[in-house]
Amino acid sequence: MTRGAGGRPGAPWRVAGPLLVVLVALAGVGLIGLAVTAPDPVTPPQPAAGADLNAPLPAPPTAAVDPDLAGGNGPSADPGLPHSAPVQVTIERIKVRADVLTLGTRSDGSVEVPPLSRAHLAGWYGQGPSPGETGNAVLMGHVDSAALGPAVFFRLGELAAGDRIRITRQDRSVVQFRVDEVRSYPKKSFPSALVYGPSDRAGLRLVTCGGTFDRQRSTYLNNIIVFATRV
Repeated sequence: MTRGAGGRPGAPWRVAGPLLVVLVALAGVGLIGLAVTAPDPVTPPQPAAGADLNAPLPAPPTAAVDPDLAGGNGPSADPGLPHSAPVQVTIERIKVRADVLTLGTRSDGSVEVPPLSRAHLAGWYGQGPSPGETGNAVLMGHVDSAALGPAVFFRLGELAAGDRIRITRQDRSVVQFRVDEVRSYPKKSFPSALVYGPSDRAGLRLVTCGGTFDRQRSTYLNNIIVFATRV
């Protein structure tokens, strides 16, 4: 078992070559806890209750391609952009404007997380697609920390369908995503296929911690996941 962010126990995400081998889905164990809190943390906002976690994600609107971003051609299939690392994430709805670190894997195969000393930054899983490429790009961030209090993704649970996320890339392009849905999953039921699985669209997944705070284990019991599609 690896140590999650801030020394919390967590099961690893592992990679084998370019493909993610999600052992957690097979073993039924929880993922890393992207948080370290004070003894009496402020509860982060949670997604609206009532989502069927076993239901498929809602399909993006067929007219989701923004003409300004599609060269004025109107609705069309998104061909995806060339690979380019993200450098900044902006979510005006929850007042996030943060630089993005590129994350890899540790020697044991688990995915790195942003260091707690930089809990105000987001991290991109660099062995997956970059934002704007075909496939699901994954950004993760802390919800809070004992030193800083609320961290970069503290308010992630406030987002709702239709909200916009902008990613500035290393090639200076800006990619815009529309939120499809926000869900809270128990860490023992992390939806690995929905987050890391293949997609024929340019998708974005934002991941942090949420749900009930377990004082005995000093960890949140859920993961908040934002599912978004490029417009």
